[in-house]
Amino acid sequence: MATSRYLQYRTITSVVIVISLGCIAVNATIQAEESKRRARHLGIPFDGAPGPLNAITDVRGVEVGHTTLIQGEGKLVVGKGPVRTGVTAILPRGKNSLDPVFAAWFSLNGNGEMTGTTWIEESGMLAGPVMITNTHSVGVVRDAVVEWLVGRDPSVSWALPVVAETYDGYLNDINGFHVKKEDAFAALENAQGGAVAEGNVGGGTGMRVHRFKGGIGTSSRQLSNEEGGYMVGVLVQANYGKREQLRIAGVPVGHEITDLMPTRGKGNDAGGSIIIVVATDAPLLPHQLKRVVKRAALGLARNGSTAENGSGDIFVAFSTANRSVGESSSVTNIQMLPNDRINPLFAATVQATEEAIINAMIAAANMTGVNGNKVYAIPHDRLRQVLKKYNRLTE
Repeated sequence: MATSRYLQYRTITSVVIVISLGCIAVNATIQAEESKRRARHLGIPFDGAPGPLNAITDVRGVEVGHTTLIQGEGKLVVGKGPVRTGVTAILPRGKNSLDPVFAAWFSLNGNGEMTGTTWIEESGMLAGPVMITNTHSVGVVRDAVVEWLVGRDPSVSWALPVVAETYDGYLNDINGFHVKKEDAFAALENAQGGAVAEGNVGGGTGMRVHRFKGGIGTSSRQLSNEEGGYMVGVLVQANYGKREQLRIAGVPVGHEITDLMPTRGKGNDAGGSIIIVVATDAPLLPHQLKRVVKRAALGLARNGSTAENGSGDIFVAFSTANRSVGESSSVTNIQMLPNDRINPLFAATVQATEEAIINAMIAAANMTGVNGNKVYAIPHDRLRQVLKKYNRLTE
């Protein structure tokens, strides 16, 4: 596991421990404890049946890793901190397989970045991981992925990594360039299946959602046997939205909880965005994945987003079903789900996206960053009261 001048213990999917200069300590987040801080445990109702983990890792083979960077407090000193950022890695077939997958991407509003999408559009394939970090660290993470791929397979002579971002400059010293290639390496090497840590972790460490604390969230949906039994998993890095727009389970929560707004010392309050990664084991071709990935926008809209001008709402989807999509020397036999059977996958994508975003909010904790800027987590007890008021609370 990587070490750095921040004296941090880098995180993986199940554990987050960060110590910085004796000033900030974030307790270890054990999987069993983390699983209690999810939307369904609060009685928030959602449509559809989740997979066993209710996570993107319910899609067999998918692995997720985080590196979380938290250091310092007080006045912003560019290059020193405070630091509230990180990197998240999603590997479609796990870190031990670089076999490509069929893929597609979609930009709902393009005030953001996701590298490598031109080739996804052209080829219909994704080779390697999907990485998510902060806006000003895309370059270093992209270069790190190339180095990591070459280290895994020296015969690699060409790569166009997929690296996406959202803006964390309200809490993080974003111009300090604190994410290093070693941090990307750690997220990749520590990636694993199983439960996925959510909230203030990885690339989502310094993010906000509807002016509450946001970050990483995930969810999944299991289709019925009659629908094929396929799995759809979603992971989001959520950092978007105005408070008055927030709706949870159809309830206008943003109009009911109007306090606990971010408090600021001074600094840039610009930026919003969300990155959505959709995974499935259904045998879909790239044009079908394009149709699926667009449906993530409907899940986002259920929670109140209007995809504002300043938001980078960029999504990518992939299918792990066909194993030989990268074959270069012979004809490849592939499977394809008929279009007439795709509707359940559309619904699953909408449902899992909606829940993944709320899971990011529920798992998040209060965070203070640069210049004393503070963002509050959505209060669980008050949220339950609001849902009960509108008869939307389940037990």
